[in-house]
Amino acid sequence: MSVAAQTRFPATGSGTWLSARGRGWRAGAGLTALLVALPIVLVLSAWLEPQPEVWRHLADTVLGELLRNTAVLIVGVGLGVVIVGVGLAWLTAMYEFPGRALFEWALVLPLAMPAYVLAFVAVGLLDFSGPVQTGLRALLGIEALWFPPIRSEGGVIAVLTLAFYPYVYMLARAAFLSQGQAMLESGRVLGLSTWGAFRRVALPMARPAIAAGAALALMETLADFGAVTVFNYDTFTTAIYKAWFGLFNLPAAAQLASLLLLFVGLALYGERRARGQARYHAAVRRGRESRYRLRGWRAAAASGVAALVVGAAFVVPVGQLLVWVAGGAWRDLDSRYFDFLLHTVTLGAAAASITVAIGLLIAHVRRAWPTPGTRALAQFATLGYALPGSVLAVGSMLLFVWLDRWLSADTPADAGAVLSSGLAALLFAYVVRFLAVSYGPLDSAFERIKPSIAQAARSLGASQRELLWRVYLPILRPGLLSAALLVLVEVMKEMPATLLLRPFGWDTLALRIFEMTSEGEWERAALPALSLVLVGLLPVALLVRRSAAS
Repeated sequence: MSVAAQTRFPATGSGTWLSARGRGWRAGAGLTALLVALPIVLVLSAWLEPQPEVWRHLADTVLGELLRNTAVLIVGVGLGVVIVGVGLAWLTAMYEFPGRALFEWALVLPLAMPAYVLAFVAVGLLDFSGPVQTGLRALLGIEALWFPPIRSEGGVIAVLTLAFYPYVYMLARAAFLSQGQAMLESGRVLGLSTWGAFRRVALPMARPAIAAGAALALMETLADFGAVTVFNYDTFTTAIYKAWFGLFNLPAAAQLASLLLLFVGLALYGERRARGQARYHAAVRRGRESRYRLRGWRAAAASGVAALVVGAAFVVPVGQLLVWVAGGAWRDLDSRYFDFLLHTVTLGAAAASITVAIGLLIAHVRRAWPTPGTRALAQFATLGYALPGSVLAVGSMLLFVWLDRWLSADTPADAGAVLSSGLAALLFAYVVRFLAVSYGPLDSAFERIKPSIAQAARSLGASQRELLWRVYLPILRPGLLSAALLVLVEVMKEMPATLLLRPFGWDTLALRIFEMTSEGEWERAALPALSLVLVGLLPVALLVRRSAAS
């Protein structure tokens, strides 16, 4: 008996796929997309409640500085991640030098290092009273030694560049690997130098990948709260927090969030506008043996540059965290610390479960009905990843405050604020923010399933639910695990949404880091920071393994 004959499904008939039940699946996915859009709509609707006094105060004090700082950060980090990411991608993809096999995956490790952890380690190491400057003054015997100030605009840009360059590095390297050296050889035959072939042939072909990586890095830059707080560098993200908790004015925080949303929209529009209708296709694929071999000082320089970036972005910070933990931070390992760890894992696991379930629904609908409408629905539902956590926190709070008022309209006054003061608003913000993280691996896993499998199930009368539960889920287990793990780690590292929405008594490792760094206690922040980094290595290791296998 064949495998197909052994699997028996109720004879529901082929009409099931176009029946009311099928419309129900699509309606469920559409409702999910609508819920995702609600926080954005509510943030924009905050302008219906003017706050002239607050805006006059902001205009007279910090608004100009916020605009300037945010613009400088976007330009500086954007240039930094492109230069570092593209340069290292080109180096490891096209050249052979000592340590290349190690560096090609080690350069991805900074993804496991939250930007705010890298920030407080940099300040702790390089500040005037830190071990680097103190050691140099003692070694050279110079009390008034000049040293580049780490608490500066350049310091913020450098730290965020080191934290986010892997987005550009991974995508650009994949693009360069797909081109191979044949493209460069063609350029050199036409009289171009190596630099000219790179600039006029390889770089334009890799432009879409570079632009996508840079866009991800800029979204993370706009969303950052912890790193800029460590440097006392005011941006719109910090202003939203101050308006909410300093002025106790949620509408003003929402209006500031809408301006930050405008920055996000302009960044996405600029990237698409710059790309236009251009399309680049590589007709060849390089082999492993086709790298140029560097020799002499060039080989030493290549190894040195790669080692410098890996050391500054990952090895030295992890080493300093270990030193601080061994030096006494381990004494914080008490019952409170385990509560922080439990809250972090619980929130991450709950958000991962909900987000993966919703991502599975949308990916399944997209697979079952491959129409322009379902494709647009999937893109719309995953829009939240482009939005900062602070924006989603404000939108989620507005939504749940409205729900509380609606639910308590016919109940005693003390029955309100149930949803907005609980975990529901926080989990909702997580789901909206990281739905794209779960949808990506699941959609890729669906694409690898042969259509003939679904056709065989339909011929046996399988319904959509049976197809998903009994056929797709066993095949999708690796993709489900990857999606859940990625969302888990992203939620554990998320700081702005957690800081603004967590209920009383639900502090996490990320908030413990924020609490300690706000007081300048870098050593005590080392233990939760090291825990986050170690957990963050799991998806990075998975990413490296997949990259090596592909």
